[in-house]
Amino acid sequence: MSILAIAFPAQSAIPVAQVVTSSIIAAARPLLGLGVLVTFLLIFKPLLLGLLRASFLTLKPRQSLEQRSIRSHLRSMLILNRMARDLEISQPNMASELRAVASRD
Repeated sequence: MSILAIAFPAQSAIPVAQVVTSSIIAAARPLLGLGVLVTFLLIFKPLLLGLLRASFLTLKPRQSLEQRSIRSHLRSMLILNRMARDLEISQPNMASELRAVASRD
């Protein structure tokens, strides 16, 4: 420290201010980058979702209406057979009716 530090106290505070501002800027830089990334994702969200859906459809294409109806029919048959199996001991007539309904087209 020189004698000028007494005469000009602002000059002695400049290095301290530079350290404080550089630490604030160093802390704010990742937050600014994160803010830019979030803004980018929000702006391009419809485009990114469309690309994600398109890539998903290339990996697993949607089934046709006929395939979906067959799968639904099979699922209902399995449910009816499961119900018949549960009722077989307590209500055998009901179980046979459920199996008859499940065997219909």
